[in-house]
Amino acid sequence: MITIKNLNFSYSKSRPLFKNLDLNLQGGRIYGLLGKNGAGKSTLLKNIAGLVYPQEGSIAVLGKDPTQRLVETLQQISFIPEEFHLPAVKSDAFVKANSGFYPDFDHSYFKELIQEFAIPVHEQRLADMSYGQKKKYIISFGLASRTKLIIMDEPTNGLDIPSKAQFRKVMASALTDDRCFIISTHQVRDLDNLIDTVIVLNDRKVVMNATIDQLANSFLFRKMVELPSTVIYAEQAMGGYNTISVNSGDEDSKVDLELLFNAVLEQKIQFENLLNTSYNEQYA
Repeated sequence: MITIKNLNFSYSKSRPLFKNLDLNLQGGRIYGLLGKNGAGKSTLLKNIAGLVYPQEGSIAVLGKDPTQRLVETLQQISFIPEEFHLPAVKSDAFVKANSGFYPDFDHSYFKELIQEFAIPVHEQRLADMSYGQKKKYIISFGLASRTKLIIMDEPTNGLDIPSKAQFRKVMASALTDDRCFIISTHQVRDLDNLIDTVIVLNDRKVVMNATIDQLANSFLFRKMVELPSTVIYAEQAMGGYNTISVNSGDEDSKVDLELLFNAVLEQKIQFENLLNTSYNEQYA
């Protein structure tokens, strides 16, 4: 669905943000895009959406170059940025003005989402809503567009705990085999039990692109009181350590995204090699 080859991008010549970045994304997946502040998560999403243009390399979205801004491509991309503006109008006026850009916009589904998130569209103008209500509104509009590609930059910022749970539920039910969701966040735990593939950006490139199943088959995530020699990464926690070790058998454990993210940033070469070795052994 998305193919990126040798992407080079920078806002200034002295500080390249991406250097020869490669990435392939498939339909039927919810990708979690992780990275430190300044790693380029938002910029990568903007490149995919055709909002900024690479200096070198190529990007294909649904077989088309997003920088060409073709109507047939834009109709299939819903981009929900971290920062956005909603006008001082009621919901009906907003939908009437904007839904026509998306030929598959589902008005019935939009109403369902508004009810699910309990957004007070009949009582308030959009601009007068709280930030959390605005965020839920724009997420609902994006999902109701029924586009093939949904891009979300920090979608859970501003959401309270019940709304985050609703968000995960709605996102999981909206995925189909012909759609691709990309979610960028620094709140890693908000993506627990939602994403099926983890992408980590660091040092101007993708340092990890693996499914949750691959990670669970390759590594064990455990709480331990003492650290055996088999542990490859650990963080001190109350009553012991949160650890990662190589899964040399068929043991099961839940992938700890936050622990994994910290481990990859600190030991990215080691983890990349271990993951590739484990994957090759399983499918040789």
